[in-house]
Amino acid sequence: MSHRIEKDSMGELHVPVAALYQAQTQRAVQNFAISAATMPAGFIRALLLIKQAAARANGELGLLTQAQANAIATAAQQQLNRLDLSQYPVSVFQTGSGTSSNMNANEVLATLATDKLGEKVHPNDHVNLGQSSNDTIPSTIHVSAAIAIEHDLLPAIHSLHQALETQIASHGDMVKTGRTHLMDAMPVSFAQVFCAWQNQLIHAKTVIEEQQQRLLQLAQGGTAVGTGINAHPRFSALLCQQLSQTTGLPFQPADNLFFNIGSQDVAVATSGGLKTLAVALMKIANDLRWMNSGPLAGLAEIELPALQPGSSIMPGKVNPVIPEAVAMACTQVIGHDSAITLAGQSGNFELNVMLPLIASNLLDSIGLLAGSCTAMAEQALKGLKVNQHNIASALARNPILVTALNPIIGYEKAAAIAKQAYQQQRPVIEVAAELTDIPLAQLQELLDPAKLTGQ
Repeated sequence: MSHRIEKDSMGELHVPVAALYQAQTQRAVQNFAISAATMPAGFIRALLLIKQAAARANGELGLLTQAQANAIATAAQQQLNRLDLSQYPVSVFQTGSGTSSNMNANEVLATLATDKLGEKVHPNDHVNLGQSSNDTIPSTIHVSAAIAIEHDLLPAIHSLHQALETQIASHGDMVKTGRTHLMDAMPVSFAQVFCAWQNQLIHAKTVIEEQQQRLLQLAQGGTAVGTGINAHPRFSALLCQQLSQTTGLPFQPADNLFFNIGSQDVAVATSGGLKTLAVALMKIANDLRWMNSGPLAGLAEIELPALQPGSSIMPGKVNPVIPEAVAMACTQVIGHDSAITLAGQSGNFELNVMLPLIASNLLDSIGLLAGSCTAMAEQALKGLKVNQHNIASALARNPILVTALNPIIGYEKAAAIAKQAYQQQRPVIEVAAELTDIPLAQLQELLDPAKLTGQ
């Protein structure tokens, strides 16, 4: 037999014989065929952690027997140790509260706990005791995002920051032509360029860390609408205590459970922080692409590692594939943020009804950004080389250096020198020596690119 009969309050259903889930999950599989995309692994893991913590809290409160609590907690740990995503087949595009995913976890754990205990463990009465989808799913969004940020994203940002630090140590004192409006401007050092990128990362990281503190506040204990109906008064505090011990993150009940159930403002703000990082990475990626352009007809200021052939028809062509991939990932994150923003405004009265979409997009954004930071550090910056000859040649011919003479000869005369230097393709110092009375030694000092960087 390929199927077995399960029933819920609405009647009987055929469920695959090997499935650990039961009737309500099967109904969701049949109802939500909009997309094959299911809830991400990080979300499922966080949901299982909450169920495990809830069982232990209810055991401590005497609402479950110790045997029941242990059986549920052990079942959750078994799933955490070897997560089989085929047991969690509910689509992202399901009921807006995520009830189907909540019941999916309840049913899987009830099946496993029943087998361990030798007596019936009910998905609602035991596994879901003191909980509602309406507080559990918002809590799962917070827990999953907090864990992913702590263990994946923040270390990846640090590694990119360190890769830039290594480049500063190697090439920081080299001076290149600065650019504004994509046009030649006053010189800058590589240290100044790379430090600016580092500060973009630090700024985005600070924004994300501020929201990380708010993610640690959970809706759990508010149950259906925030009042805490059917939950023990100490349940949420005990659950957070258990969860903190397991994850190492200091989770606590939210100050206002109605806020955390009726809105997803923290998730929206977190997504905004992720978008800030995406914008920073996009800027860095595009700067690298421009600086790497060439090798003959572009800027060719740097050379990124050659990772793969760049063309199926042009032999020898090599492209900046990592910055391009990062730019696409960042574009996706910005798109996710727009979807999360629209989903976040769907907090109708006491409940947001786009929770699964928020959860999926938020975790995907965190994963994309963590992967982008790591790829940029390991596959782009680690092997970056500076083309000193090209940089020095362009810098010597840069007519904008004449800006340093403005206080001495005035803007109009400086502009005339710049135009002549550019038209004749000559170093600005030669033209300035011809058209001014400034001694050559003084011109050399005034127009020294390194000194013009202000370092």
